[in-house]
Amino acid sequence: MKKFLSATAVLIMMVLPVIAMAQDGLEEAKALMERDNDLEAYQKAIDLCAAAADSQPQSFEANWMAAKAYRLYADEAKKQQIEGWEAVCKDYGKKGMGYGEKAIALDPGRVEGHFWYGTCVGSYSDGVSILTALKEGLKDKTQTSFETAYKIDKMYKEAGPVLAIGRFWSVLPWPLKDKKKALTFLEEYHSYYPDNPEGLVYLGQAYLDVKEKDKAKALLEKAAASDEKFYSDQANKLLADL
Repeated sequence: MKKFLSATAVLIMMVLPVIAMAQDGLEEAKALMERDNDLEAYQKAIDLCAAAADSQPQSFEANWMAAKAYRLYADEAKKQQIEGWEAVCKDYGKKGMGYGEKAIALDPGRVEGHFWYGTCVGSYSDGVSILTALKEGLKDKTQTSFETAYKIDKMYKEAGPVLAIGRFWSVLPWPLKDKKKALTFLEEYHSYYPDNPEGLVYLGQAYLDVKEKDKAKALLEKAAASDEKFYSDQANKLLADL
């Protein structure tokens, strides 16, 4: 019995420092992910969160944070149009999906796993194309994740689930695309954040899909005046086609 207790004590003494280090790493990662447009910070957050998740596979926090870190990097790589951004989105989106799925399995009642899993699918689709993602059977899983995130806490990440599910229905190809649902969610998001350039572009595109050009033009002109270059450029391209 004494030998058993001694071995257990030794194991605990070995494991506790690892857990403490992982937790410290997650705290640092949180701060890193608060930085805007900082690929270097996001990469460091990925390293910290992935290490924590891999050393503590039963940690819900470590897994959803790893998914978030991968998504932030992939999305920023796309926005900055760095060389090889499509490959980054494919690779990082896929890895983020894996951690997101683990988070969902660990605690399906929390919003974070569902939301970051779905957004990582979005990044993966940016890298491989929506059609490829659909062929891989990701449509239903993504829809479920966004719908679940919306039900649990639609205002999470500044109404992220509202914007995400609206965009989801907007970008799907025919016959899966649902213009009415897209408008419903994107208009809801716009009611919360009427000045967000991303939301303005997405809603503007949704109005174009239903031939409401005047509404679309007003939103896109507002987005074009934004200092967020990626969405300003998108808005100007859409305006040029009107």
